[in-house]
Amino acid sequence: MKTTKIAALVMTIAVALFILIPSLSWAEDGAALYKAKCAACHGADAAGKPAMKAPALAGKPEAEVVKGIAETAKHPAPVKGLAADDAKAIATYLKGLK
Repeated sequence: MKTTKIAALVMTIAVALFILIPSLSWAEDGAALYKAKCAACHGADAAGKPAMKAPALAGKPEAEVVKGIAETAKHPAPVKGLAADDAKAIATYLKGLK
């Protein structure tokens, strides 16, 4: 009887996790991605670095930032191959910097 209750509890937890895990976001947040991949060239405040010809990104429309990230020919190695979800997260983060 006690084993049955424990098995039922374990099954309930397993089903709950099975339902919840797909909806959890495993992508990094935009701030962490920006700091890791973009801040070296565009600055911590996204104001840009004219000497490097890195434009300011703060306050730019999300679509423009995502498009710019997608144009990988202009970017150094850390940005190449960045997932679309990650680019969107960075653009959302930058929208709040103004």
